Amino acid sequence: MGEPARAAMLVALLDGRSLPASELAAIAGVKAPTASTHLAQLVDGGLLVDRRIGRHRYFSLAGPDVADAVEALQRIAPRRTITSYRQSATAERLAEARSCYDHLAGRAALRLADALVGEGAVAPLAPGEPGRVLDVSRPLAARLRLGEIDPVSGAGRNRRPVVRGCLDWTERRPHLAGRVGAHLLDVLLEDGWFARVPGERSLRVTAEGRAALDSIG
Repeated sequence: MGEPARAAMLVALLDGRSLPASELAAIAGVKAPTASTHLAQLVDGGLLVDRRIGRHRYFSLAGPDVADAVEALQRIAPRRTITSYRQSATAERLAEARSCYDHLAGRAALRLADALVGEGAVAPLAPGEPGRVLDVSRPLAARLRLGEIDPVSGAGRNRRPVVRGCLDWTERRPHLAGRVGAHLLDVLLEDGWFARVPGERSLRVTAEGRAALDSIG
């Protein structure tokens, strides 16, 4: 994971997308044969999975645990020096709102997590630890349709925690991951609070989303 080209590929896949080898080669700034070698190592190491669609092979992260590891390493990795307005704008978008594999991260994610904890819908979060849904009837929880998550108690066949605190690498506090986190991102995109930015894992906060976030404090 410490090799720059492989690290770039892993970060590019943090939004949960599947990308072809050619696009990952361009992102990493290496030629196709070199990219193939790196991708084979990442698959062999259990960090990526691949599938063939037609003549192309598409790669994605092997699961949320890999995304957590990559996100965690970003917290201790040396920060890149920003040398252009474009880099500065991208960094600001990522800090405000981005997808962290299948859930929301950034300042917007912290506002939602704080509001859900504050109204008593979700128990206080601890980084890397399973959490608890307390009351899906609270106003914001109902607005975000947390009651649709089955089961909210965490019992059942799905071993993924209903709630988990994921330490945000830009904000240094836990946001919501687990099934609640994935559900929230789906709802927020569906309801138009956020929109995906092509080619990035940053998320654009819409005017509707800005108003909704301001309404919850």
